Amino acid sequence: MAKERLIKKYANRRLYDASQSRHVTLEDIREFIVQGEKVTVVEDKSGDDITRLILLQVIAEQEQFGKPILSGQLLESIIRFYGNGMQEFMTRYLEKSVETFTRQQETLQTQVTKLMANAPLTTMAEMAKQNLDYWTRMQESMASAFMPMMRGSAEPKPAEPAAADAPAAAPKDGTSR
Repeated sequence: MAKERLIKKYANRRLYDASQSRHVTLEDIREFIVQGEKVTVVEDKSGDDITRLILLQVIAEQEQFGKPILSGQLLESIIRFYGNGMQEFMTRYLEKSVETFTRQQETLQTQVTKLMANAPLTTMAEMAKQNLDYWTRMQESMASAFMPMMRGSAEPKPAEPAAADAPAAAPKDGTSR
């Protein structure tokens, strides 16, 4: 289970990490989350859980100063779902989509790690050999496709009959010669 970190927000808007006895920033909270920690933020006086509010601030800061993930069109679509009968469905859909995406990324990373851990040089050599074989087959295929054309241009074409050997055309007036 991920380590849980309690952050208190004071009236002066400062965030205080109780486990480290120090003030933290939104960037610090982002780092905790990236490292896999669970963060809970509470109002110091009331004890109200304001984690969502702080997480939204972290996202807003990333969207403004970092490399955005959420396009304007996506944000507009999300806003349209608030108060809509499909709001709850949209929430579950987004959660499942991100969960699935994360699982797929982890699976891919695990597979690549296993592949490289077993024998990285052997794996790379095998991949290079497969690529070379592929290119060789492709070149052979292309060469064989062009060979009939190349052979055809090297062989002399049969001579066309001379004008004297050709049958005479019938006169236009309909009489025969």
